[in-house]
This record gives sequence, structure tokens and C-alpha cells, in this order.
Amino acid sequence: MAEKTSEEEGGKDVRSELKESAQRIWLAGLGAFAVAEEEGTKMFNTLVERGREWEAHSRERVDEVRSEARSKVGDRFDDLENKIDARITEAMHRFGVPTRDEIRDLSRRVEELTAKLETLHTNRGTGSAN
Repeated sequence: MAEKTSEEEGGKDVRSELKESAQRIWLAGLGAFAVAEEEGTKMFNTLVERGREWEAHSRERVDEVRSEARSKVGDRFDDLENKIDARITEAMHRFGVPTRDEIRDLSRRVEELTAKLETLHTNRGTGSAN
């Protein structure tokens, strides 16, 4: 029988070490996969929750910006409308057209004068019958 040489024993040690290293690498890969799955689920849930918070915050901010924009636009339209009204009123005065308020005042004064005339007419009619 031939005795094992140190070269053969060295080869078995290297093979054994390679096999053990390969096994450890395989197990490390499986462990990484398991950790990734566990941590991935946690991370996913965390991201979903953060997304909900961000969405709520973003909606609030969008509503604020929208309200501010509407307010500014509304104010500008009001200013524009007032300027147009003022210009139209100026033009109407230049042409001698009375404003709504002036017509309302004149109508009120005509009604007052009509009531006084009727009163005077009624008093004269009663006074002349005697």
C-alpha cells in the first residue's frame, strides 16, 4: 500500500476549504435574501406610511397655494372691475348721462314733489268747495 503523500493531503485540505467556503457563501447569500425580504417588507411599509404623510402634507399645501392664488386673482379682478366702472362712469358724466344713484335720487324727488302737488291739489279742491 502506498502511503499518502503530503501533496495529496494538501489537496484534500484545499478542496475541503473550498467546499466549506462555497457552503458559507451560499448560506450568506440565503441569509442576505432572508434579511432583504424581512427588511424589504419593513422598508416597504415604512415607505407607504411616509407616502401617506407626504400626500396629506402635499394636499394641504396645494390647497393653501390654490386659495392664495384664487384670492390674488379675485382681488385683481375686483380692482380691474372697479377701474372699469370708474372709467365708464367718467365717460357717462362727460356725455351727460346720469348714474344709477342720480336717477334714484331724481326719482325719489319726483315722488316727493308729486305727493306735495297732490296734497296741494286736494287742499285747493276742498277749499274751493266751501
